[in-house]
Amino acid sequence: MISLTKRKELKGYKSLKAYPEVAHFVTTRHGGISSGAYASFNCSPYTNDSSMNLIRNRHWLFQLMKWEIQELFIAEQRHGAASMVIDKWYFDTSEGIRQDLLIGIDALITNVPGYCVCVTTADCVPVLLYDKKLQVVAAIHAGWKGTVKHIVSNVLEHMNQKFGTQGEDVIACIGPSISLASFEVGDEVYEAFKESGFDMSLISVKKRKTGKYHIDLWEANRIELLNAGVPAEQIEVAGICSYIHHDEFFSARRLGIDSGRTLSGIMIRKESNN
Repeated sequence: MISLTKRKELKGYKSLKAYPEVAHFVTTRHGGISSGAYASFNCSPYTNDSSMNLIRNRHWLFQLMKWEIQELFIAEQRHGAASMVIDKWYFDTSEGIRQDLLIGIDALITNVPGYCVCVTTADCVPVLLYDKKLQVVAAIHAGWKGTVKHIVSNVLEHMNQKFGTQGEDVIACIGPSISLASFEVGDEVYEAFKESGFDMSLISVKKRKTGKYHIDLWEANRIELLNAGVPAEQIEVAGICSYIHHDEFFSARRLGIDSGRTLSGIMIRKESNN
């Protein structure tokens, strides 16, 4: 990954940086004011961090972005495979209903400049997509449950149905999350992947010492992208394990569920409409 800010508060992807009409970021644990398991740059509204910390961290995030942003959208994820498009339909609903619409959504899609769609993670896999031909972006929360439910394939199908997105036009980035080495699972998780149609010889190993399976969520989601027609050279894998590098990125397995979250966001710049 590349640093988007001097003090490494925001990271990014080289592949997306090549497209000036797109803005994106991945937050680290540097630069915020939160403390304890939230230290320090927690921007997720779905945590028990104090509202004042979140407001100040969010304000700092906007300052760091240095591009014109209309609004930041963060869904209340439920480890499912539901996706939603943020467009005129969303804003035609009453203000009181809009937040409710974000409940149970694990992927957000938009083609509206200035609307930044985001996902929060702490070991789960964040995936950012950009349709470079039609200028559509998506942010996906692919935990193991969502991966089993083929969330990445579902989102690409949703983008195809709504906008006409083709896999060959997509730039995809798989972000900091738990690695094969760190993701030890029970037999029931292994079986869930197997029953869902994954080739376990490609995404899992069984450790002789422990007798436990380990699953590669990065490879599982990369295969999903490949199967959807995204060229291998257009898939960037950060290769950073959040469990190992918990000093840089939040890890629920290290810090506990009641901890901060890494925020990954992507949007079409408003200038691209000029």
